[in-house]
Amino acid sequence: MTVDRIGSIDPIQNSKKTGKPESVHKKGDIDSVNLSNEAVEKGDLYQAIELVSSAADVRAEKIAELKQKINDPAYINDTVINKTAEKIMDLFGL
Repeated sequence: MTVDRIGSIDPIQNSKKTGKPESVHKKGDIDSVNLSNEAVEKGDLYQAIELVSSAADVRAEKIAELKQKINDPAYINDTVINKTAEKIMDLFGL
């Protein structure tokens, strides 16, 4: 048995250069994204909608204040009843 070739079995392996790999990005290159004014406005609107939808519909402090006023016997008098009745009549257009 005779071996004619000395070296690697794969001829492609010989053609590869060895050394330091070249840098793909230069130091001055920076990725950036430009957004249109419309996109920025829509993003702000989306954030505002999310904030409003996550907020509670009922303000606990107002409810506590009203409960305290209703429990006070001096609060409910003819003046309060008349004002409330007028507001209800205005809502119905009477």
